Amino acid sequence: MWRYRNFPPLIGAHDMYTLLSQVFRFLPFPSAVAPVHGVAHNLMERAEARAGRNPQQALELRRAARAYLSVVR
Repeated sequence: MWRYRNFPPLIGAHDMYTLLSQVFRFLPFPSAVAPVHGVAHNLMERAEARAGRNPQQALELRRAARAYLSVVR
């Protein structure tokens, strides 16, 4: 076990993890990732983010957004 001058030994480490696990159990976590503005909006945002790095993939994402809108509407 590593010993440092200014730190006490890790005697209560198990208690700390138990406490943290109990605290995290009550935090709200989303059960599934839901689209914020819809599928087409998310696709267009991803296309905009990819435009500088990979223009071909950005074009494919824009086409997918248009295809989704044509099917939905």
